[in-house]
Amino acid sequence: MNNANNHDERIAKMTFATVYPMYIAKVEKKGRTKEELHQVIEWLTGFDEKKLQELIEEKITFELFFQSATLNPNAHLITGVICGYRVEEIENQLTQQVRYLDKLVDELAKGRKMEKILRAA
Repeated sequence: MNNANNHDERIAKMTFATVYPMYIAKVEKKGRTKEELHQVIEWLTGFDEKKLQELIEEKITFELFFQSATLNPNAHLITGVICGYRVEEIENQLTQQVRYLDKLVDELAKGRKMEKILRAA
């Protein structure tokens, strides 16, 4: 249990700005674009490109990042395994939200169609 708490705390304190370049590198390496990445992030969080840039410059933690976000009402439709965890079973809300983002970036990098990634009906 304590190990899970440490994991959740580490995720909460990580800054979005340190992970963001890794997201870009991952999707571009697989032939996707930064614009597509931004579309995915905006779908999940409500942050447009301007707001995203502000948050990166402010070096905010994932905790503040998701506190400021308006999570998409269909985010609960994001399921599957990412980093060894089944996202729909993660109990810590913030960790689950970060893993939602990781899962969407992963799907984008794997070439999944945008309408599937954005959980279009």
